[in-house]
Amino acid sequence: MDRLVRAEDRAATSMPGVRSRHCFSFGDHYDPENTHHGVLLACNAEAVAAGRGFDTHPHRAVEIVTWVLGGALVHQDSEGHAGVVYPGLAQRMSAGTGILHSERNDPVESRAASAGPDGSDVRFVQMWLLPDDGTAAPSYEQREVGADLAAGGLVPIASGDPRRDAAIRIGTGGATLHAARLAPGTAVDLPGAPFGHLYVGAGSAEAEGAGPLSDGDSLRTTGDGRRVTAGPGGAELLFWEMHRRIGDA
Repeated sequence: MDRLVRAEDRAATSMPGVRSRHCFSFGDHYDPENTHHGVLLACNAEAVAAGRGFDTHPHRAVEIVTWVLGGALVHQDSEGHAGVVYPGLAQRMSAGTGILHSERNDPVESRAASAGPDGSDVRFVQMWLLPDDGTAAPSYEQREVGADLAAGGLVPIASGDPRRDAAIRIGTGGATLHAARLAPGTAVDLPGAPFGHLYVGAGSAEAEGAGPLSDGDSLRTTGDGRRVTAGPGGAELLFWEMHRRIGDA
């Protein structure tokens, strides 16, 4: 059965220079009826002001996929990985046995800085999944996918499904993240799956069987696929196709 979560109904947290909205239970916002969908534990929309961000903090036994909608996000971690994440770059961090990292909206000397004007917020979506093996070593991967997105249609961004060829690999079997940047009035067909999670990162869309969706809305699906059509201003979509849930063998 579908479940539509409107942007304004999500739990919100804030700290200096950071605004977060959560699709699922997160931190102090606990709802036993809203802890996950499939193997997706978190889908957080973040807005980080210039010079602010998440200072060094730990993670363990979680797959983290980050998708930047606007601006440039500076990543550093205790395994020696450092990079700038910007629109059109797929990035994941596998925390494994334990890792420390930071994510900040700091000045960058790279072409990624052109992703947003100086002093603007970084807007990104961060998604957490339960890994198949929480005892694996920490790892990191990023890859450009902007050209694929520009061609239209759904682009497999991250996958732990051996049947899916995706830009980056994650350690969660049966889960694939697709992204699409749609021009006004164009459509994509979401694949069917026992568990699906559609998030509207920007713009608006019409989802078959669910009606109109706006920026920040999410739709949890089960079963058949469906067509999603971009609204008059276009749309940027993220869709998790998941073939199992937490606790399944």
